[in-house]
Amino acid sequence: MSNLFAQTVVSDTLSESKRQANLFYTSLYKENSEMSYTSPGGEIGAPSKYVLNGKLTTSYLVFAHQNLPVAFSVNPDFTVRVRSERSAGVRTPSFRLGGTFYVRLTDDIKNYQYAQLSFTHHSNGQDGTAFLADGSINTQNGNFNTNYLTFAYRFGKFLNPNAINGNSESIHHKVGLEWHKWFAYENALNGDYGFTRLNYDFSYRIYQIYDGKKKASSTTELIEKEKWRFNAQVDYAVNKYDNYNLFAAKRRLNIEASANYSLPFMQNVFLMGSIGYYGEDPYNIYFKDRYAFMRFGLSSTFTRYRVK
Repeated sequence: MSNLFAQTVVSDTLSESKRQANLFYTSLYKENSEMSYTSPGGEIGAPSKYVLNGKLTTSYLVFAHQNLPVAFSVNPDFTVRVRSERSAGVRTPSFRLGGTFYVRLTDDIKNYQYAQLSFTHHSNGQDGTAFLADGSINTQNGNFNTNYLTFAYRFGKFLNPNAINGNSESIHHKVGLEWHKWFAYENALNGDYGFTRLNYDFSYRIYQIYDGKKKASSTTELIEKEKWRFNAQVDYAVNKYDNYNLFAAKRRLNIEASANYSLPFMQNVFLMGSIGYYGEDPYNIYFKDRYAFMRFGLSSTFTRYRVK
């Protein structure tokens, strides 16, 4: 009887451990999602001048059962650039919509690992021909569309997670492959677009831990809030281009680094500064543009703000 009782206790403990891991990873999937931003002046250094650029993205976690190590989210992403012209027009908006499957690979929540598979549709809502009569790209109302899969492995580590005051940190990595060729796309992209891209993302985050008050005259409790987020993204196209070899980084490379700081009175919002280079502008029909840029403004995503 005692052995049976001991086995039951062990089984219950393991089940609770897995349930807690599933709940933790559900939060992690959201915290690791892409950031939205609003940027006056947009990409400073771009061939076109902008008044205001913005990216609005989120993650709708439509399936995340506490007893299962898998989850699924729907991920809308809308990016617009308001041109510095008399009409202050948007030409042409980027619409991305897709879904992501997540699989937890370990029960460890301090040194986490998970895999994800995403499908994304990307278009600009235009129906004009992509080429003008002179053979140049029609950025006025030219059609752009592509569809792609992204396979990714994510892993990271939470440093001194049990800190009771001061700061704690975490380190996050994403290694991925982006693949377009199995799906429909605009023919103008042939020979001059990154259909197969290798991705690497890095994120270093600092959380502030401080005393909060439940009530003005009550006992204190510990609050954990994300204060800094430093991000870096690198991707490189490895498919064949008509006019560029495999080592033509000026066309194949996209790279960006950003610093995001949340003021004490903010929750899921940061002051943002970013610097980078586009060998292939990800803004739909503008894919032939390449340039170095800076971006400043506000950024936002799911962040850690909780009672410890």
